[in-house]
Amino acid sequence: MKLSEIAQVIRSKNAGPRRLTLDIMFATDADYHRVAQSPALGASAIGRLYRVPAQDVTIIPYPVGRAIKIVLARTIMAGDPGDYDVYGAQQHAPLLGVEI
Repeated sequence: MKLSEIAQVIRSKNAGPRRLTLDIMFATDADYHRVAQSPALGASAIGRLYRVPAQDVTIIPYPVGRAIKIVLARTIMAGDPGDYDVYGAQQHAPLLGVEI
């Protein structure tokens, strides 16, 4: 099953000019736990997906809110030449097809 079929919300945004956050939220505890325990959303897998080193990826589970926050380094600083998404609002797209 794809992450986009399980998650209620998948979004991204800047966390300053050098970091990007990915927020994933779920409707039920069962959905949250299924995804939170999946290696598909581990630092190594996210690093490969976003082409950043795993040590630059932080996974923050928030079970009370049924949410997972992922923080990673931007490969291009926001607003620099070559930046195609200055607000980071379109960077969640690679997560949509992740198989859980």
